[in-house]
Amino acid sequence: MRLLLVEDDSKIGSFITKGFRQAGFAVDHALDGEQGLHMALNVSYDVAIVDIMLPELDGLVLIEELRRQGINTPVLILSAKRSLDDRIKGIQKGGDDYLVKPFAFSELLVRVQALIRRSSGTVEPTSLTHDDLSLDLLKREVIRSGQKIALQPREFALLEYLMRNPERVVSKTMILEHIWDFHFDPQTNVVDVLICRLRNKVEKNFSKKMIHTIRGIGYVFKDPSKDI
Repeated sequence: MRLLLVEDDSKIGSFITKGFRQAGFAVDHALDGEQGLHMALNVSYDVAIVDIMLPELDGLVLIEELRRQGINTPVLILSAKRSLDDRIKGIQKGGDDYLVKPFAFSELLVRVQALIRRSSGTVEPTSLTHDDLSLDLLKREVIRSGQKIALQPREFALLEYLMRNPERVVSKTMILEHIWDFHFDPQTNVVDVLICRLRNKVEKNFSKKMIHTIRGIGYVFKDPSKDI
């Protein structure tokens, strides 16, 4: 999942960014409204968190412009303004939820996950399972054939992305857009390196292979049980 955070307070921004990256999100952080608007108009995001009082461009104006241009990315407004009128205005301008500062990160995470569920129109699973491999999205655990496998956050995010798209060829560009942040270098071999690390952990000691290379295109995750 890819998240846009528009927050001018660097301390709060760092706290939120760290929390969501640990939860498996790719996070792009804009420090002012104009930068946030530019990123939201040019990159596809699953969800956005927007502060109201921003330099260069007000957060509500940013949200209004997104809606005017047909961008339907779900937006959670994060603000120190706590009056009922402020919350109503935020929703009327195009926000989908409103959370008042100070906040607990656990609540912010749950609200963001709920926005993503509603926008996709599907029930968000709490786990993903293919053959003998299971991924628990709540506990952030991976188990294969009863053996627990420890993954780093980005490895977990890659496996989640592949398991959410079984039998579908995903290109390196698609992986970069979903797993990495805005400032990655597309010329590097980071995808190949991460795929190699993931394979070493979830396939090396097992007979059935799940992550397959499609030469010149990308990768595909296949459930071995479906080939029987």
